[in-house]
Amino acid sequence: MFGVIFRSGKIFAVLCFLFVGACTATYKNHGYVPSEADLAELVVGVDSRATVDDVIGAPSASGVLSGGDYYYIRSRFRTFGMFKPEVVERQVLAISFDQGDTIQNIERFSLADGNIVPLTRRVTDSSVVNNGFLRQLLGNIGNIDPSEIFN
Repeated sequence: MFGVIFRSGKIFAVLCFLFVGACTATYKNHGYVPSEADLAELVVGVDSRATVDDVIGAPSASGVLSGGDYYYIRSRFRTFGMFKPEVVERQVLAISFDQGDTIQNIERFSLADGNIVPLTRRVTDSSVVNNGFLRQLLGNIGNIDPSEIFN
C-alpha cells in the first residue's frame, strides 16, 4: 500500500519537475555591437570608413544611400514558455561619416534611451493569411478555365 503511494508520489514529483523546467526562460542573442575596447581604437575626426572596416568590420546594416552611416545592432530576446518573444535588451551603435568619409560621430543607443524603435523588415503580405483551407479550396472552383487545361 505504501509502496504504491510512494511510487505515485515520485512520478508526480518528476512530472512537476519536468513541467517547471519546460517553462524556464530562453534567451537568444541576435546581431553584433563592437566592444568599448575596439571603439577606443577609433578617433573621431581622424579615422576613415576604411579604418572602421579594418578595426571593427563592416556592419550588416548601413545607411540607405551608398556611402551612408554605419549601424551595428544587437538585440537580446527572452522567450518564456508559449508566449511571444520579448526584447529585453537592444543596443544600437551609430557611426556617422562626413563628406570625406571621416568619422564625424560615434553614438550608442539602448532601450533605456527612450522609445523602443522596432527593427523590422518589409515583407510582402500574402493573400492567403486570413483564408482558411476550405475557403482557399472552394474559392478556386470558379477560377478554372477549361480551355487552359488542353493548351
